[in-house]
Amino acid sequence: MFLSNQDVIELTAWRRKLHAMPEISGEEAATAAEVQGFLADTRPDRVVSGLGGTGLAVVYDSGVPGRTVMFRAELDALPIEETGTPEHRSRIPGKGHMCGHDGHMTMLAALGRQFGRQRPKRGRAVLLFQPAEETGAGAAAVIADGKFAELTPDYSFSLHNMPGLPLGHVWLKDGIANCASRGLKIVLSGRTAHASMPETGISPVPAVAELMPALTALSRGGIAAGDMVLATVTHAAIGEPAFGIAPGHAEVWVTLRSMTDGGMDALVSTAETLVKKAAADAGLEYALEYHDIFLHSENNAEAAALLRAAMEAEGVSHEPGETMRGSEDFGRFGAVSKSAMFFLGAGEDMPNLHNPNYDFPDDLIPIGTRIFARVARDILR
Repeated sequence: MFLSNQDVIELTAWRRKLHAMPEISGEEAATAAEVQGFLADTRPDRVVSGLGGTGLAVVYDSGVPGRTVMFRAELDALPIEETGTPEHRSRIPGKGHMCGHDGHMTMLAALGRQFGRQRPKRGRAVLLFQPAEETGAGAAAVIADGKFAELTPDYSFSLHNMPGLPLGHVWLKDGIANCASRGLKIVLSGRTAHASMPETGISPVPAVAELMPALTALSRGGIAAGDMVLATVTHAAIGEPAFGIAPGHAEVWVTLRSMTDGGMDALVSTAETLVKKAAADAGLEYALEYHDIFLHSENNAEAAALLRAAMEAEGVSHEPGETMRGSEDFGRFGAVSKSAMFFLGAGEDMPNLHNPNYDFPDDLIPIGTRIFARVARDILR
């Protein structure tokens, strides 16, 4: 193990510093600057800032031709008020690292310490600190950035901590690791009226009353069978908060989720057909907007095998596990490299991800770092 006790102490303190200074998607400038400053004494061969917005890539180059291996962590926190009470709790009202991205960044920083002490024997390692993962916009923005073309990896690896799994135990499977999802915002427009004469207006109430159960009823199948489709109504608003006005406007927000991008295409088509019919039956205009678009994330078999070999060598227990319902935009890197991500157990009695009292377990820092370091050594030797 290349991390000394002093390294672990310093990395733990730094993780807690990150936890206290959360920035949400697209606003991670201070976090990126903090990462760059922390890794300065590792003397990286190249630093690319402003990547895909606020992203940061730190490159360690052997100077010998070889493959490029990228390890990715996320910069962003969530717009969630932290209710936990650790000394390092968020200092930013309404924002918190409730997904453990502070811990993911710390593992990559630990990896940077190793590369600072000993460069890869051939090829290069790229540490990518990606912006805006929580909205699904960050990976696409990084890949579209012209600066990324010079960094394009042969292999890409990532992890996510996973409450509910035993501490340090890994789920890693070939094939689909995370589901596709997107948010659908439905806007229905009619005409307001006096509440005493609702017949003189065009109300969206009948359409909303039809759509909410109809959209929810699209859910079917399951992860184990490989055919899960899920539609979750997350928000609805009708009219103005006034007793004298019959409503003329409504919004319904629904999250659509499927195991594959092809399944998402079919789900979108069905949902749009429902909206079109409900609006027409009620005499309403309608508009559709899509937000937080995540493609499904699929592990390449060769990349996953390299991770398994690293876990075996490091004595980390693992099993295939199952596809995660949650989405993850790391899958976009699969279009430009052989990519794989794994889920690292954060403990069976931990709060769930996105809970307001979640705090990344620091004991995971050396475990995740060891797996990444072994993969890097195996590919770049």
